[in-house]
Amino acid sequence: MMKKMFGLLIALLLIISAAGGAFAEGKLDNILAGGKIVMATSPDFAPYEFMDPTKAGQEAIVGSDIELAKYIAEKLGVELVIDTMDFAAVQAAVTQGRVDMAVSGFAYTEERAEAMELSAFYNLDDESGQGILVLKENAANLAKAEDFAGKKVAAQNASLQYNLLTSQLPDAVAELITIVSDGVMLLLNGKVDAVAVSGKNGLGFVNNYNVLAMSDFYFDRYDEGNVIAVTKGEKDLINAINEIIQEVNELGLYTQWMEEATALAYSLGINED
Repeated sequence: MMKKMFGLLIALLLIISAAGGAFAEGKLDNILAGGKIVMATSPDFAPYEFMDPTKAGQEAIVGSDIELAKYIAEKLGVELVIDTMDFAAVQAAVTQGRVDMAVSGFAYTEERAEAMELSAFYNLDDESGQGILVLKENAANLAKAEDFAGKKVAAQNASLQYNLLTSQLPDAVAELITIVSDGVMLLLNGKVDAVAVSGKNGLGFVNNYNVLAMSDFYFDRYDEGNVIAVTKGEKDLINAINEIIQEVNELGLYTQWMEEATALAYSLGINED
């Protein structure tokens, strides 16, 4: 009887050990074994990620971030699968482990670093900062922080711009929007007084609408670039991505992709956040 029980115990331990090995397998192993990497993005942030209406299917999702994701997939030797969703949903998909990575114009924040693994910085040449889009006729009156007291300022839900707005302009009235192009329409129609945007994206809107301008006020933030996010604890995956980002930075590839994506967005009349 004791011998039989001992045999059952050994079998049980082997099962637990095997299960433990399976649970320990990380996303990088699964990506390489499965031959694909699933990326979440919100394609409403030109020139980083946006939709090209002249194309169909996954090929319609374009932008500098998309080129970076393609490069990562190519270097890993796997297929890139793009899962599009709202920006707030992108972050949830990463933290819950439902996708392998998120490439969606992420800026580094301490809150994101606590909830996700963040990559090394890319897009190192972006010096446009984070600012506020206004009507050109109101630019002189909306040039300093105190000028926005009591003003309605639209900002994308769960975005860096929303966090900067609420922390640095607490007397402004924050208006949540899903995508910044909605905020721009509200601004053009007089429903809000301003829209919080990334500098590069805001300049794109100014290029398309001659009645708009960037305020002289910019948020107090030094932007070191953008980051890719993966699920917390996926160290092997983020390390592999970091090696590829280092190569991208050394070769200056992202600058080239950004120039091409910006030109494409302008030619299509697309500049959304």
